[in-house]
Amino acid sequence: MHQSTILYIHGMGGGGDSRIPSILSGALSARGVRTVVRTYSFHPEEGAAQIASWVEELQPDLVVGESLGANQAACIRGVPHIFVSPSFGAPLYFGNLAFLSFIPGMTRLLDRIYRPKEGDRQVLHFTYANMHPYLSLRKKALVNAPRCGGRDTFFAFFGRHDHYRKWGVVSVRTYRKYFGDTYEIYDGTHFMEEEFIYSLLIPKILETLGLAGTATASGQDKP
Repeated sequence: MHQSTILYIHGMGGGGDSRIPSILSGALSARGVRTVVRTYSFHPEEGAAQIASWVEELQPDLVVGESLGANQAACIRGVPHIFVSPSFGAPLYFGNLAFLSFIPGMTRLLDRIYRPKEGDRQVLHFTYANMHPYLSLRKKALVNAPRCGGRDTFFAFFGRHDHYRKWGVVSVRTYRKYFGDTYEIYDGTHFMEEEFIYSLLIPKILETLGLAGTATASGQDKP
């Protein structure tokens, strides 16, 4: 059996033990699909270099990008992409507000507020050097979008009750502008609930990989 490989690009503060890719790994391994997720640097350029080396090593058949990780995922060319709660607005906040990190105590405060869970997780450090380059990352990501001439395929899932949409951190309008109407809105939050992973994300992954029909859409295949 040919083994397909998914490279999962986690969101801010995620990592090798993130919830969604862990569920995907357990649900898809029996169908010959390997899910690989690794912790990368919060610094956009360092993270991009790490991810590029993994793409060269793994030669993935599909890239899944979650939240802020959608920006890194969209930069990868020559593979289909699926996004979960893609956040193309966060880099604008990071880049344009990076100067606030020069206020005494601000970096320490943000590091404490957004401290990741314990485990194999991305280390967050809100300095100017880490935040400002996100503007460049966003530009590189959108260059690969269909609106800008990119030829890769894209599909995104958005939560109807995603509180980040209120501030434009997650924006369906921005996604539609650059990637078209290739998205679905589910009745959940930013953090895709397990029922939607089984009923929406997994079937879309299998469809994209040409394995449609090997799993149900109702979730009764849960381990």
